[in-house]
Amino acid sequence: MLAESHTTTGDANILSKKPIYRQIADTLRQQIANGELKPGDALPTEALLREQYGVSRVTVRQALKLLTEERVIESLQGSGWYVKEERVNYDIYQLTSFYEKLADRNVETHSDVLIFQVTQASPAIAEALRLTTDDKVYYVKRVRYIKQKPVTLEETWMPLALFPDLSYEVMQKSKYHYIEQVKKLVIDRSEQEIIPVMPSEDAVKALGIDAQKPVLEKVSTGFLSDGTVFEFSRNVFKSEDYRFTLVAKRGR
Repeated sequence: MLAESHTTTGDANILSKKPIYRQIADTLRQQIANGELKPGDALPTEALLREQYGVSRVTVRQALKLLTEERVIESLQGSGWYVKEERVNYDIYQLTSFYEKLADRNVETHSDVLIFQVTQASPAIAEALRLTTDDKVYYVKRVRYIKQKPVTLEETWMPLALFPDLSYEVMQKSKYHYIEQVKKLVIDRSEQEIIPVMPSEDAVKALGIDAQKPVLEKVSTGFLSDGTVFEFSRNVFKSEDYRFTLVAKRGR
C-alpha cells in the first residue's frame, strides 16, 4: 500500500508529495522496465490494483490514463489493460505474410475468421481479379491477432477456380503457406496502395479503435509468376501498432 502521509525530511518528503496515482504509475513502469511485466502481458485488474494500493477507482484510473498517454500500456475493450508491444515493422518492399513479419518476435499470433463464403464476383472485384461477373470468388474476412490483441482487419477475395480446395482452416493460418507449399504456386509480387481512411463500423468493433480517428488501409492485388491475379485484399491497420518503412534510392 502506498502511504498518503508526508514526511518532513529530504528526498523522502519530496517523494511523499508526489500524487498517489503517479506513484502507482511509477511502480508499474518500473515493473515493466525490470521485465516483471513484459510486452503483451496483462496488467492486474483495476479491482486488484485498488486492493493492492489501498486507493480509489479514480486514483487507479488516473495512473492507467497516465501510462496510456505515455504509450507504455493500452486498453483493449472488454479485455483489460496490457503492456504495449513494439510496433510491427512493415517493410513495403518485402512481400511477406503476417506470420513471417512476426517470426523474429517469437510471439503468439492467430487469425479469427469472421466470414468464409463463396460468392458471385461483383463488377469491382471481377475487375480487380481479372475475372468476369459470372465467376465465383471466395470472400474472407478475418482479424489478425498478436497474442490476444487485434491489430489488423483483413478482407480478401480469391478466385474459386484457382483454389477449389481453399478452406476455413487454411485461412485461420497463412494463405501464403497454402499457396506456395500446398498448391506449389509461385507468388511474384503484390501491387499495393496505402491510404488514410476513417474506420468502418466493422473496423471499430473488430479492432477496438476510436471511430473518430483515421486508420491506415492497404489495398493490394497479388500476382503469381505467370501474371495470374490470385488475390485482392483490403487491410485496415491499427496505426499505433505498425510502422511502414521503405528504402528510396535516388535516380542517376
